[in-house]
Amino acid sequence: MKAMMCEKWGGFEDLRLREVARPALKPGQVRIKVRAAGVSFATTLVIAGKYQRKPPLPFAPGTEVSGVAIEVDPACKRVKVGDEVVAVLDWGGLAEEAVAHEVNVFAKPRNVGFVEAIQLAISYPTSAAALTWPSVLDLRQGQTLLVHAAAGGVGMAAVEIGKILDATVIATAGGARKTEFAKARGADHVIDYTAVDFREEVLKLTSGRGVDRVYDPVGGDVFAQSLRCLAVEGRICPIGFAGGTIPQVPANILLVKSISVMGFNYGYYVGWSPHDARFEEADRTLALMERIRGWCEAGHCRPHVDRTWRLDEAATAMRALVERSVTGRVALVLDD
Repeated sequence: MKAMMCEKWGGFEDLRLREVARPALKPGQVRIKVRAAGVSFATTLVIAGKYQRKPPLPFAPGTEVSGVAIEVDPACKRVKVGDEVVAVLDWGGLAEEAVAHEVNVFAKPRNVGFVEAIQLAISYPTSAAALTWPSVLDLRQGQTLLVHAAAGGVGMAAVEIGKILDATVIATAGGARKTEFAKARGADHVIDYTAVDFREEVLKLTSGRGVDRVYDPVGGDVFAQSLRCLAVEGRICPIGFAGGTIPQVPANILLVKSISVMGFNYGYYVGWSPHDARFEEADRTLALMERIRGWCEAGHCRPHVDRTWRLDEAATAMRALVERSVTGRVALVLDD
């Protein structure tokens, strides 16, 4: 089979299309004929050897795919041959075939295409868990939610899910194209952070009260200013640090305003953290994915892929991400 291989730590331009052996199917795993694969900022970090997990060289990067189950180990209970699925992988997604543990394989919504479905592996469950689980943001009806990077993959999902939960959603994004995109996904208010001070705008929109919840994939000064526009007893969840700077939390602000910082790493629940909790958390992640599938099939979630490329164009797709020219997600498409 063909796969884009990382043979040394470096840039995504160093990936090479190779003919490689099919990955072995281990107990409890599913073999998937890949129809579409996702790439993300995290993918570029993995290739550079800067992510929290380092696969053994050489390897095919890629942690999210959609496709058709073509072989199922007898130990599997939910998935059968012929099922259309989305899956989270340890790595190996940029290939014609991939294998995944059944606990990381989920039914694709009937009304979502293979290309769009790549977002249901990581982006949507990351946002859904962060917004709905009591240990994280626990967003409630009628509350106000501030979503940063709302035109990105997890941000777009957070906007849609915030509206499903009947919250008032304030979205920030950079430039007219991205703010218009966030508005089209359902945001009640959009703020172009390149044109105005988002903190001032948030306080105006909330009559000085501030927001109840903040979903922050950016970090840095965005996180710092978000703390200052949180309402009393508000919560903020750092999802990532796309801005490049990991913020330091000023504990005095937490104390004075009785606010909470709720860390969340979806990787813990799908096997990417030092402690692999995918098996002990399987029921929880399955319930989350079934909820998302229901939202999709009811038309409440509309995963969006900005552009697609062929497998051998993986570097071009990653360059578009790094240049921040993308709304939603990008995908690599593999033909039959």
